Amino acid sequence: MSATALQTTGFVAGAIGTVGVLAATFMDVWCNEDQQEHQATPIHHYKGLWKDCKVSQSGLTECQPLYSYLSYSRILQAIRALMIVAILVGVIAVFIGFFCLKCLNMRCMDLLTKAKLMLSAGILFIIAGIFDISGSSVYADQIVASFMMTQYNQKQGEKEGIQCGNGMGMDTGGINSFASRYTFGPALYVAWVGGALLILGGILKCIAFKTMETTKQFIKFTEDGEERGKRVKLIADFLG
Repeated sequence: MSATALQTTGFVAGAIGTVGVLAATFMDVWCNEDQQEHQATPIHHYKGLWKDCKVSQSGLTECQPLYSYLSYSRILQAIRALMIVAILVGVIAVFIGFFCLKCLNMRCMDLLTKAKLMLSAGILFIIAGIFDISGSSVYADQIVASFMMTQYNQKQGEKEGIQCGNGMGMDTGGINSFASRYTFGPALYVAWVGGALLILGGILKCIAFKTMETTKQFIKFTEDGEERGKRVKLIADFLG
């Protein structure tokens, strides 16, 4: 695959990944209440990074923002920060990657500058993907720990548990909390796919940069060889 195709494919993958991370960050369904265990419950709960929502049997949705001191736990703050940093880095990489596209001709920018910008965009895409996958994976780990703990508490007959991860800005106890188990929500999968696309786009851009460097070295070697050949021919003609 040519450097232009690699560069364009990497840019498209990184841009789509950035949009995916942005969408996942502000989606409200990071974890869903497990309905298989509580089919008779008239209220369905789902939670995100910013809201705690419940849907009544009539279909009415009520959401409460997670802005209180107890809700704003350190783990939740860290996950929010990772996702926001991933968005910012991804947006910067998209802008840099756009201006270094080969199809965009700018008189003030030579090929060497474009190649360096392309490498920078690729590295930023990879960094954004790592931040995104790290944040979403920490959230998923909290859900798994919550699920296992709640299941253990149910087997032991206890009436305490955790909802959607300890320290995730949810209730950490109560009479009704032991009955709620949470599973992965769509936002987690969107975040993982977006992070994978960001890393893929960054890798493709780095490969495109390497391909351009190899091509440039080959052209330089060829030009030097042709120049040496011309000099040898001139000396031979002069010596007669």
